[in-house]
Amino acid sequence: MTNSLYETNTELPDRAILVSLTTQEVKNGGVDPAYSMDELVQLALTAGVEVADTLVQNRDKPDPKWFIGKGKVDELHEAIQDFNVTTVIFDQELSGAQVRNLEDILDVKIIDRTQLILDIFAQRAKTREGIIQVELAQLTYLLPRLSGHGKNLSRLGGGIGTRGPGESKLETDRRHIRRRIGELKRQLEEVTRHRKLHRERRKETGVVHLALVGYTNAGKSTLLKALTAADVYIENQLFATLDPTTRSLELPSGKEVIITDTVGFIQNLPHDLVAAFRATLEEANEADLILHVVDASSPMREDQMEIVQRILEQLGAGSTPQLVLFNKKDMCSPERLEMLPSGKGYLKVSAFDEGDLLRIREAVQQHLYGGTFTFRIPAQRGDLASLLYRVGNVIDRSIEEDVIVYRVILNQKDYEKYGSALASYRMEHNT
Repeated sequence: MTNSLYETNTELPDRAILVSLTTQEVKNGGVDPAYSMDELVQLALTAGVEVADTLVQNRDKPDPKWFIGKGKVDELHEAIQDFNVTTVIFDQELSGAQVRNLEDILDVKIIDRTQLILDIFAQRAKTREGIIQVELAQLTYLLPRLSGHGKNLSRLGGGIGTRGPGESKLETDRRHIRRRIGELKRQLEEVTRHRKLHRERRKETGVVHLALVGYTNAGKSTLLKALTAADVYIENQLFATLDPTTRSLELPSGKEVIITDTVGFIQNLPHDLVAAFRATLEEANEADLILHVVDASSPMREDQMEIVQRILEQLGAGSTPQLVLFNKKDMCSPERLEMLPSGKGYLKVSAFDEGDLLRIREAVQQHLYGGTFTFRIPAQRGDLASLLYRVGNVIDRSIEEDVIVYRVILNQKDYEKYGSALASYRMEHNT
């Protein structure tokens, strides 16, 4: 079996109608249907799809055969003819049977939100790890739905929903696909093992790690570039960053820390995608400090923050210390800025304001190296002096006969970690 993931013909761009079903369960789940549809439009545009129209239906529950009601299916069929579309994209997940039934009557490709997100990821994955994760998520998603994607796979022109595993792969039997999934999981485990070794080496050398997390399009990559002069892809699109980018960040003291940009979160992020990208998202789980970047100008700011926090909890990073950066303050009215939380742990910033970038560095330094410790180290103990320079920020050094006195900014976490070697030399601690 070939490992090639992309069999795409982009000569004929997809033209689509977007469909959403609002049920009481959706409303009770805290999802704003209007915002979710707006987000689906942005997802479609990001995937290179031309949006011809949108259609929304309210029902008590989904129709088991069509997902939407039969009358709405007939209305959708007329709209397909009127707008000459090639694809219909649903804002919710469909079963294989529902896809098959809709394709049979509508005679166009049927895509759901999950498949659309997977398609965008297939376009954006660049590293070996990202490519493996995309294919694994796609195959895991498609395996139980194989019988429902006949037209999808046979339709000429490729395009949305057909990137990733090629037609030849999906026409093979389920055992073959399960075998491929097993192979991808083994490859991913090997990549994860290497990533874990790198993290352990960083920890052994006392390197401090920050993770940029946030809702998609919150401005994480723009901040990373501004803070570190990193050469990263920046675009006003959802999921502009897929593969994690790690750079060195210099703090005002001159000490350097490692900062990693992670994939943006989104509401209704497919479960299989969270599972497949766990190795990448674990960068947040392993971080000493999370920089939670929030689009302060978004009308859904609070909901987006809640979604990010919920996913962090799923990853086991919910208790990791956070610094919340309310980004894009230059796009907010004074009244809106005034409404934002403030105080310790919160900053209102713009990636284009040098003063704000300095405040971020200072806040990171304060979070990581907040306490001042004084140590009297014997002159012959160069190993302990080296340890102080590695894990803390030495702000003063004086010599008293055969002892060197160091004043060091050191966070409590690092002191607890390395304190056994330093405790007997400590003089005082000032916050």
